Amino acid sequence: MILEMKVPSPGESISEVEIAAWLVEDGDYVEKDQAIAEVDSDKATLELPAEESGIITLRAEEGDTVAVGAVVCLIDRDGEAPEGAAQAPKSEEKKEEAPKQEPKKEEAAKPAAKADTYATGTPSPAAKKLMDESGVTGVTGTGKDGRITKDDVVKAVASMGSPGQGARTSESKRMSKLRRSLAARLVSVKNETAMLTTFNEVDMSAIFALRSEYKEAFKAKHGVGLGFMSFFTKAVTRALELFPDVNSMIDGDQQIAFDYADISIAVSGPKGLMVPVLRNAENMSFRGVESEIGRLAGKVRDGSISLDEMTGGTFTITNGGVFGSMLSTPIINPPQSAILGMHNIVERPMAVNGKVEIRPIMYVALSYDHRVIDGRESVGFLVAVKEALENPTEHLLGGDSNVKKALEL
Repeated sequence: MILEMKVPSPGESISEVEIAAWLVEDGDYVEKDQAIAEVDSDKATLELPAEESGIITLRAEEGDTVAVGAVVCLIDRDGEAPEGAAQAPKSEEKKEEAPKQEPKKEEAAKPAAKADTYATGTPSPAAKKLMDESGVTGVTGTGKDGRITKDDVVKAVASMGSPGQGARTSESKRMSKLRRSLAARLVSVKNETAMLTTFNEVDMSAIFALRSEYKEAFKAKHGVGLGFMSFFTKAVTRALELFPDVNSMIDGDQQIAFDYADISIAVSGPKGLMVPVLRNAENMSFRGVESEIGRLAGKVRDGSISLDEMTGGTFTITNGGVFGSMLSTPIINPPQSAILGMHNIVERPMAVNGKVEIRPIMYVALSYDHRVIDGRESVGFLVAVKEALENPTEHLLGGDSNVKKALEL
C-alpha cells in the first residue's frame, strides 16, 4: 500500500519549506520515524521523519521549495528490506576494490626504474611553463611517481611571496532558506524601524566575587554552572519592570505591552544564529535560568530545537563577548523593540574614589526602536541593568542575608 508523505506544518504563518538535504536515496528502505530529510523554514532547519516503514520514492529535489501539505515522497508500506540486496553491494564493492589494489602493487614495483629516469622531479608541460615564467626552482613533485604538477608550482610560487601567482579559487553555493529569511529580516529591521543604540560600561567585580565564592557549591548542588547569563537575565527582567515600554512592540497602529518577560537568548549553532526563548524569565531562579539556557542551547547545537521554542520572545539578549567582541550595535529581533548586547570582559584602568584601579569592565549596548522607546526609557533601562550588575547582592539577590537562599544553596 502506497503512503503519500506530505510536508507537515512547522508552525503558524509558515506556508512553505525548502528541501535542504535528503538523508536517504530514492528506492531505499526506511524505518518508521527515521529522519529522511532536512527541511528549511523561514525560522529553523527541521528533520522530516518517515511516517511508516517501507520503500521510499522521492518526489522533490534538494533545493526545491515545497508547499506545506504537498506530497514530498511516497512510501510503499508493502516493500521489505531485502537482506540479500542489502548485502550484495558490499560484496560487489569488495570485488571491485580487489582489482584496484593489485595494480598499485605492480606500479609500486615498476617505478623504481622510472623514478630516476623519467618522473621524479620532472615537471609536466604546464608546470614547466609556469616554472620558466616565475623562475621558481627546487619544487617538490607530488604527482604520480614524484612528477611536478602545475599545482605544485603554484604553491611553491605562493610560498615565495611572488605577487599575482597564488592560488585563486572561489565557490558559489545557494544560501539556505533560513539564512535568506534572516538576511531579509535584518534588512527590513534597518529599513522599517527607527533603530538607535545607546552604550554603557559595567564593572563586573561584584559578579566575579560572587561567582568565585559560590560557583563550586552552586555546581555541586544544581549540576549547572553559575554563569554570567543568569545575572544578565535577572538584571534585564528587573529593568523591564521599571521601564515597561522597552518590553513592548508595535502592531500596526497599536503598541502592545506585556506583563511578562519572555527573554530570547541568541545562540550560535551549526545552522546559524538562533534565539530560543526563556518563558516567564521574571519568575525564574538563577538555577532555573542556567538550566533552561543549557537545555535550549544544547537543542540548538544538536539541531533538535523546535519552532515553538524560538517564537514569542519580548526582548533579546545576545553575547558577542564569547567570540571576543569588544563593542557592537546589535540589530533588533523583530517584532521586538529592543535588544541588549553583551561583550567581552577586559581589565581596564578605572577612576574609583579618586584613585586609579584595574577593574574587569564589560561594555554593553542597547539597540531600540525609537518609535516606541524614548531616550529617557532607553538610557534609564540600561542604567538599571548596570546598577543591578554592579550591585547584584542588593538588587538581584535580596541582600547579604538572602544570597544563599536566592541561589538555592
